[in-house]
Amino acid sequence: MALVPQTGPSFCMQSEVVRCKPGQSAVVNMTTNVEASKIKETRIWLSSLSRSHTKTQNILSPNNVRVGRKQRHPVIVAASPPTEDAVVATEPLTKEDLVGYLASGCKPKEKWRIGTEHEKFGFEFRTLQPMRYEQIAELLNGVSERFGWDKVMEGDNIIGLKQGKQSISLEPGGQFELSGAPLETLHQTCAEVNSHLYQVKAVAEEMGIGFLGIGFQPKWRIKDIPIMPKGRYEIMRNYMPKVGSLGLDMMFRTCTVQVNLDFSSEIDMIRKFRVGLALQPVATALFANSPFVEGRPSGYLSMRSQIWTDTDNNRTGMLPFVFDGSFGFEQYVDYALDVPMYFVYRKKKYIDCTGMSFRDFLVGKLPSLPGELPNLNDWENHLTTIFPEVRLKRYLEMRGADGGPWRRLCALPAFWVGILYDEVSLQNALDMTSDWTPEERQMLRNKVPKTGLKTSFRDGLLKHVAEDVLKLAKDGLERRGFKETGFLNAVAEVVRTGVTPAEQLLEMYYGPWGQCVDPVFEELLY
Repeated sequence: MALVPQTGPSFCMQSEVVRCKPGQSAVVNMTTNVEASKIKETRIWLSSLSRSHTKTQNILSPNNVRVGRKQRHPVIVAASPPTEDAVVATEPLTKEDLVGYLASGCKPKEKWRIGTEHEKFGFEFRTLQPMRYEQIAELLNGVSERFGWDKVMEGDNIIGLKQGKQSISLEPGGQFELSGAPLETLHQTCAEVNSHLYQVKAVAEEMGIGFLGIGFQPKWRIKDIPIMPKGRYEIMRNYMPKVGSLGLDMMFRTCTVQVNLDFSSEIDMIRKFRVGLALQPVATALFANSPFVEGRPSGYLSMRSQIWTDTDNNRTGMLPFVFDGSFGFEQYVDYALDVPMYFVYRKKKYIDCTGMSFRDFLVGKLPSLPGELPNLNDWENHLTTIFPEVRLKRYLEMRGADGGPWRRLCALPAFWVGILYDEVSLQNALDMTSDWTPEERQMLRNKVPKTGLKTSFRDGLLKHVAEDVLKLAKDGLERRGFKETGFLNAVAEVVRTGVTPAEQLLEMYYGPWGQCVDPVFEELLY
């Protein structure tokens, strides 16, 4: 769940192999997306913003992104976020500063971009077992050396890659994530995905490694999944069982595709946030692609989505307060301040702050760091540990879809861009969902992981809603004028038939696969 930077003006273990029977360089310190010098500029600006929200200033300078750009000399990049190298807070941040940080994401429409992230499972062709960290390290080193990516290190361990505004990172169980650059069109987004998959496969196939596009690990148990050597994940792994029964499944056995989108103002953010939350169950149904758990059907079409219902209710869900008349940046800050913390990063180490309050941190009373005050990097990091269906940072993240094959990696951003980046479609979506009650929205969230497009809604099925929503997306893309509607073809077939990708997999499982899940590794191989 790496952060995709946005730019522009600111306004406001190995286990026994189970097979189915036949017939069945230089060191550079970096921070998370905000260079230390820029953080200082931001801190100064936000102080003035707390007095007047009318001032405007660029926080980060735009820079052009070229997909597949090679760098001559890959370097080693220290693991983010090294907040000890960022600005040291000499006075407490105020709530107004935190509100201003979110408001600094506002940008005019011509600066809006599309940031796509996707995760995938690496596995050995021979055994179907998950990649071990040693294999992942070899793969990352190979991609770095062959294609000019900079290495991201945590201690002596390589944990990711960076090239321009793209980054490759590791989720807790070794899920391989591309966090794409902010791009202008869906053609650029899909080209970026294709370039990434080409590079990764070029190295991985030589190692006997493949990648699977699915939302939940279909075969292996949690104890079979290797643990990545990242300090923040150790803290989360120890904390998750205390707050929910499925948190470790979320960490080690899920994959998603998400898109990150901009807003022009607080009002624009509110409208997009509300549409995103209301229609997120539609996206979950359209992209449902995780019906298997440990080699057999789970009873859910999106097991990945179901996992989030019992991960940690303090930081997940449908956020009904977004629909309150008083909602805005400030109310989201109030919500985020009350979400228990995970960690603080100091002196190249993650300090366990699980269950503690960022409100206490603001006044120097954090039990793990008495007397220490947070900086904006700490706030940015805290925002990344909140996991609702739509998440607000300095942009909005649409988080409801399962990972899947490459065509659906391009379809997910197309779906949301068509709805949210076109004023007519956005308003139509608002009108469509304006009388949906909190209970109806929650009902859809609860039922869609199991029944998909066949979920009953008012006088019909969710499929009928999806038909209308898909038309909004298609019309919105047409009005953008970039000839992007073809990227919706993968979901148009799902809407037409009412059959989700997960149901197609189940049909094969009970049919030609002979109730054996192993063929899914070939069926959904990138």
